Amino acid sequence: MKTVGITRRTALAGLALSPLARPALAQVGDGWPRQPVRIIVPYPAGGSTDVLTRILAERLKDKLGGTWVIENRPGAGGNVGIDGVAKSEADGHTIGSATVGHFSINQYLYAKMSWDPDRDLAPVSMTWELPNVAVVPSEHVPAKTLAEFIAWAKAKEGGIFFGSPGVGTTPHLSGALFCTRNGIRGTHVPFRGAAATIPAMLKGDVQFAIDNLASYTGIIESGQMRALAVTSPTRWPTMKDVPTMKEAGMDDFVVTSWAAFVVPKATPPAVVQKLSQALQEISKEPSVQERFQIAGARVLGTPPEEVTSLGHKERPMWQEMVRVSGAKLE
Repeated sequence: MKTVGITRRTALAGLALSPLARPALAQVGDGWPRQPVRIIVPYPAGGSTDVLTRILAERLKDKLGGTWVIENRPGAGGNVGIDGVAKSEADGHTIGSATVGHFSINQYLYAKMSWDPDRDLAPVSMTWELPNVAVVPSEHVPAKTLAEFIAWAKAKEGGIFFGSPGVGTTPHLSGALFCTRNGIRGTHVPFRGAAATIPAMLKGDVQFAIDNLASYTGIIESGQMRALAVTSPTRWPTMKDVPTMKEAGMDDFVVTSWAAFVVPKATPPAVVQKLSQALQEISKEPSVQERFQIAGARVLGTPPEEVTSLGHKERPMWQEMVRVSGAKLE
């Protein structure tokens, strides 16, 4: 007699499709969380992903109860942390704070990937969207506008250095595209997050960055950095005097960095739905919207399928940007 093996994933998939199983799945969702929930942030502490994730974790704790712990696990453009999520127990107690790079960029950047976003991860909800901002250190760069900076950079002997939180990140690809399109000799300098990029810029070692606005809001407000333009389609509400790239003379340069919560693929659908619904409700809270806006981002809450749809839609654009940058990693 032939024995047919049933894997845990197959069993869960069958339960999800069976009307008789719905009460059982509801109980799974109702009983969650049963233990501390880890949210793995695949970037260093202090950066935009870390700061914004902590705001959401605080509200999730208030809304769903239990203990919520942030675990920073940086490395390999965020691949290390998300690999940890993909290989975790699929019981709803490990969540990943993933970004556009995990959905639409890294597969074109790295020669080998230990995980696949479609195969190994289940999306939960979009969490936020934010523009990048073109910034220069006020003490070391005299340019007051983007056009002045382009002229200054092109005339600078030896070119300029631009920073980013790592190879293949949206700041790196944005900076590379900017330099290529404007004929600027720009050398990319990767750092371990904005917390390391900013001191280098303030010392004058790096003259430029097109980095996540949420990481630079405070330093711009202090006057130590000068914002030349934002990469959003319209001006940012808390920085209405800063032009968009189009207004500053750069057509077709709308680049936003977005993020979403993910869980291991076989996580029970009831848990995914409960978490997604909580995030959608949190995103509608005026106090949360205000905190995100002040931090330089727009909070989002969506059904899981919207994450997949956007990730697939943006892949051709980012694939081309990786090609232009010439970046390739093992």
